[in-house]
Amino acid sequence: MIKKIDHIGIAVKSIEAALPAYTQGLGLVVRHVQDVPDQQVRIAFLPAGETDIELVEPTSETSGVARFLENRGEGIHHLCLEVDDIAAALAQLAAQGMALIDKKPRQGAEGLIAFVHPKALHGVLIELVQKP
Repeated sequence: MIKKIDHIGIAVKSIEAALPAYTQGLGLVVRHVQDVPDQQVRIAFLPAGETDIELVEPTSETSGVARFLENRGEGIHHLCLEVDDIAAALAQLAAQGMALIDKKPRQGAEGLIAFVHPKALHGVLIELVQKP
């Protein structure tokens, strides 16, 4: 079901303020930055080998990432796993009784995505992605 770890999402207050630590400090290069209006975030992808680091900045005070930052501060927000068939993966997880945030896939920045509730996986928010 799982192909690989696609990216690690890191919640930041400001991508602009966080980038120097990742680009100058770690030597990573920004692949692209984009707004994702339906999720009320701006994201930046920085490849690190076969896995990306995704910096996630809220664009609204009411977004889930804004609430995360308010409650927990900056840091790891989610782990994204790439799957071949996201609908089948969601059906399999639901059949096992896993709590899902998204019962159906939705369009994300780089393909179809869905989130598994952190209570299903011992406090870790898991994002699934099916790339085109």
